[in-house]
Amino acid sequence: MDKPQEECGVLGVWSRTPLDAAGLLHLGLLALQHRGQEAAGIAVSDGKEFLVEKDLGLVNQVFTEERLARLRLGEARLGLAHARYSTTGSNLRFNAQPLTARTAHGVLAIAHNGNFTNAKPLRDRLLLEGATFQSTSDTEVMLLLIARLAHLPLPQAAAEAMKALEGGYSILLMDRKTLVALRDPHGVRPLAIGKLPQGYAFASEPPALTLMGAEYLRDVRPGEMVWVEEGELKSLQVLPADPTPCAFEWIYFARPDSPLDGVEAYEARVRMGMELFREAPAEADIVVPVPDSGIGAAVGYAKASGLPLEYGLYKNPYAGRTFIQPTQALRDLKTRLKLSPTSAVRGQRVVLIDDSIVRGTTSRHIVALLKEAGAKEVHFRVSSPPIRFPCYYGIDTAARKELIAAEKSVEEIRAYIGANTLAFLSEEGVRRAIGGPVCLACFNGRYPAGVPQEGEKLALEIL
Repeated sequence: MDKPQEECGVLGVWSRTPLDAAGLLHLGLLALQHRGQEAAGIAVSDGKEFLVEKDLGLVNQVFTEERLARLRLGEARLGLAHARYSTTGSNLRFNAQPLTARTAHGVLAIAHNGNFTNAKPLRDRLLLEGATFQSTSDTEVMLLLIARLAHLPLPQAAAEAMKALEGGYSILLMDRKTLVALRDPHGVRPLAIGKLPQGYAFASEPPALTLMGAEYLRDVRPGEMVWVEEGELKSLQVLPADPTPCAFEWIYFARPDSPLDGVEAYEARVRMGMELFREAPAEADIVVPVPDSGIGAAVGYAKASGLPLEYGLYKNPYAGRTFIQPTQALRDLKTRLKLSPTSAVRGQRVVLIDDSIVRGTTSRHIVALLKEAGAKEVHFRVSSPPIRFPCYYGIDTAARKELIAAEKSVEEIRAYIGANTLAFLSEEGVRRAIGGPVCLACFNGRYPAGVPQEGEKLALEIL
């Protein structure tokens, strides 16, 4: 679908007593599958052995019963896991996470959600100093920074590396005994803490904690490092907090049942829909969401407008991901495979609600489908501002030249997608709906956590 592409999901567990760390992490990864669908991995340790399994594919494709059995240490007490979408480095097996390294700290494993905007100059410096890299992921830069601080305990080494890194990120790091969690000073990427009966857990989103049997405690604060050592949860504010979490977590990425930094994703989406009606009402008969991303905002729009919410588009749950097809005709047919209109739209003036428009191709097809099915009018309403700039903090939004709003006005976009009217939610509307400061860089080009010197996804593959 024509959407910003996934980020990544990270998980970690630490327990005073032996537990099936691999089994818990596998369950948690299933709850975070929406955050990354290219690769998955799990690392576990019992304090002596250190096992890692990872590969390309969806969580259940990678972790067969046989593979999970290989991770089931009898005395396993800690582990971490990762579901990946590649925002830096190609989608190749050697970039799958957790990444590991044998260092003076012992074996280390790291799982990362986000991007380091200064990864390229740091990597170039490390190469000149004799470092070698086994991947083309920016994550390995932090791993090697920590490896060079062998005179410090792992948490302190992680804190020093954190001071050298810029960008938006949440990270989990472990050796054979210690689990470390950290978040950038802007809190761009989410990371939650949970309490297990005999320990602690960490996850990109709280529903994963619930599935792992953990009670949600709080979020890792922007600029904070939290670690579990000998059963004790410890905290250090490494960098001054300047919170600007990513607005797209609430707009689209997070599960609707996720509370992020105290704000429920579903409730924020409903408020976005209500704000959207206040800013852009339409003379219409029904409200129809684009499933599933437009549902929350459509509920809000319907509430505020008094119009009935209708199930006007059926989403095929068995269509799978949309891979690029060799011809435009096949791409168009794949859209029809995923979405088809119901009789609810026949003869109706439809308010169509979606969370974003990236390239506009899918939006154009959906409008055409509704009109072919007998919709008299289609008034397109978008619960975010126009996306005009790429994201450098862990979302693959496409190059700026591919963003329709970077090249066309709202009226030109309306004409291209074939809607009768088109309106986007304002930046202020997003802020009011979320209720706090957020990063809106992909809408306005103001990047709170910096911009990379070389912003391309494959920059670290060039020496």
